Amino acid sequence: MKATETKLSGCFILEPNVFGDHRGYFFESFNKQSFEAATGAEVNFVQDNQSFSSKGVLRGLHAQKGEFAQAKLVRVLQGAVLDVAVDARPNSQTFGQHVAVELSAENKKQLFVPRGFLHGFIVLTDTAEFFYKCDNYYHKDAEWGVKYNDEQLNIEWQMPSELFKLSEKDEILPSFAEAVNHI
Repeated sequence: MKATETKLSGCFILEPNVFGDHRGYFFESFNKQSFEAATGAEVNFVQDNQSFSSKGVLRGLHAQKGEFAQAKLVRVLQGAVLDVAVDARPNSQTFGQHVAVELSAENKKQLFVPRGFLHGFIVLTDTAEFFYKCDNYYHKDAEWGVKYNDEQLNIEWQMPSELFKLSEKDEILPSFAEAVNHI
């Protein structure tokens, strides 16, 4: 596995070693020892989640706070998404900065999103199947988020906003400045 740290400390793009031949391919999508050696992050994933979405569906930006914060290892099983991680750790040198990486079934890249980060994605293909591991259980009362089009974050979602499909919950999320005052 190749691990490349992004400009955000602790946030990594992971690329598996893929072994292919005329029959197809094989790769190890997660190995705790290899992951920890490559990233320096100790994890104990306890929950797997999967979603299926159509083109233009934007999910995010979401996180959990306090003792319920989650680190995530995300990947795409079918289709392609633009995946975004935002550093929301108040004491971080990259607080308020983000990275965006295309994850697809074809490139097989994964993104490790540490605790204290907001996370979201938009579907770039007709459909996408998105899969992620979490190192903490979901708690509804610990949910928080930031509006996808926050001016301070200035995320380029690679698609015209008139094509976006958002949940009612995501449409009314606060700005980054408003939200971080309550975490």
